[in-house]
Amino acid sequence: MPDEPRAANPYEILLSTRNAHKVTEVRNILGGDFCVRDLQAIPNFAEVEETGATFEENATLKAVAASLYFAGWAIADDSGLEVDALGGAPGVHSARYAGNHGNDSANNALLLTNLLPHRGKARSARFRCVIVLARHGRKLAAFEGQVEGVIANKPKGAGGFGYDPLFIPRGFCESFAQLGAVTKNTISHRAQALAKASAWGGWGA
Repeated sequence: MPDEPRAANPYEILLSTRNAHKVTEVRNILGGDFCVRDLQAIPNFAEVEETGATFEENATLKAVAASLYFAGWAIADDSGLEVDALGGAPGVHSARYAGNHGNDSANNALLLTNLLPHRGKARSARFRCVIVLARHGRKLAAFEGQVEGVIANKPKGAGGFGYDPLFIPRGFCESFAQLGAVTKNTISHRAQALAKASAWGGWGA
């Protein structure tokens, strides 16, 4: 194992991402029971190519790779938006739907263009998230969460990231970007997956 930062206790975890928005969200959801570090702590860590066909496969690739650089627990999230009218797209390609990874405005614009023929309930969609937990190069567990909703006709709200301005969760009239972090972090796909992960019985092993 490379000589890299070591965990102080079993509840210190390395989140396999450099996405600052995602790191903040995970920290807020997990709260004080976990000390969440990210890949900024390992500057020589090479980006993992997400070649998996599913969210779980991609999350596994990232978690297992990160766990080789950290003595404690490593977790990785892979998540995305599935739109029924588009056959489940953008799915695992959500972050690079328009071509360039992480270009939220371009991704949102392309999604709206592709959904122009569809209205109302025909714009049904869901956010899906899979969290994979790994240690010492071995996958230990996977946890999934999802939230149903519809895609708005135009972006609404200035909060959140990714497709949050377009996604209106079921039971609400506001987008994730309008609801704010507190509400979103209670009902989101990532919140559900992380709740299952935090309740996992193997943390003390």
